[in-house]
Amino acid sequence: MEFTTPREKEVYGNAVAFTAVRGRGAQRVRFDCATIEEAFVWAAEFGDGRTMVYAIDGLGGNAHICNK
Repeated sequence: MEFTTPREKEVYGNAVAFTAVRGRGAQRVRFDCATIEEAFVWAAEFGDGRTMVYAIDGLGGNAHICNK
């Protein structure tokens, strides 16, 4: 996994959950996952590389990890 910032690496390293998000505003859809693999499987259903995957740490902090 490649990280853009130290914060992304920190949150990913301490992640307790992941979220996959698609769309904007009222059209936004969020899928909460226990693992990053689960988020990737959900994102693969769309196959367009536009699903944003976030890591969530135990304190509720989050960081964008990648688009799938």
